[in-house]
Amino acid sequence: MKFFKKEQQVTDLALEYLTASAECVQCAQHALDDYLHQRFDQAQSTYQRVDTLETKADNLRRDIGDLLSSGAYLPLIRGDIYSLIEACDRVPNAAESCVAFFVSEHPEVPEAYVLPLQNLVRVGYSIFAPLQKAVTAFFTSAEDLEEIKEAYTEITKLESEVDDMEWELTINLFQSDLDLARKQHLKKALDRITHLSDKAEDAADLLHLLAVKSVL
Repeated sequence: MKFFKKEQQVTDLALEYLTASAECVQCAQHALDDYLHQRFDQAQSTYQRVDTLETKADNLRRDIGDLLSSGAYLPLIRGDIYSLIEACDRVPNAAESCVAFFVSEHPEVPEAYVLPLQNLVRVGYSIFAPLQKAVTAFFTSAEDLEEIKEAYTEITKLESEVDDMEWELTINLFQSDLDLARKQHLKKALDRITHLSDKAEDAADLLHLLAVKSVL
């Protein structure tokens, strides 16, 4: 009975963790939108909220680790579950570090790149919603692979779209008349933005593997 109580506690914490992470990603998107609209003070203020939410997610991840260490779940799968949470945690980490880059290094974004970057953020940051859905399904109904498969397909589709957008923007950037230093700074901004969807896909790949293992 105590064993199952700890499992339920892990599930509850995982769902709370996902909520905090989703809020962090959403808040980061707002901060980036503020920055691209040159609302720099608002972006800085919103970043503080992003940082707070990322810290909250980190603390919840540690709490989950403590519960797993205390005996929740069978030893065979404890490591897998913690690896999944760690993989997911790299997503809000990427959101926080992206906004931190913008508000600290203050890259100058030419008008021609504002809308393309907004679209890149919109598509890239939307990837956490299906990841949250898939991980929630794993913790609440892991035996039903269909929902996880659907979310996984959506994640890989979004990541592919982000890759295409990034490639097109990179080609456009380095063919422009901007000086090399500005090109390199904007390329760094591109890399920071797309890092989130890369990490989300990594987490989804691991989740897909664990979901298959759980029904074998």
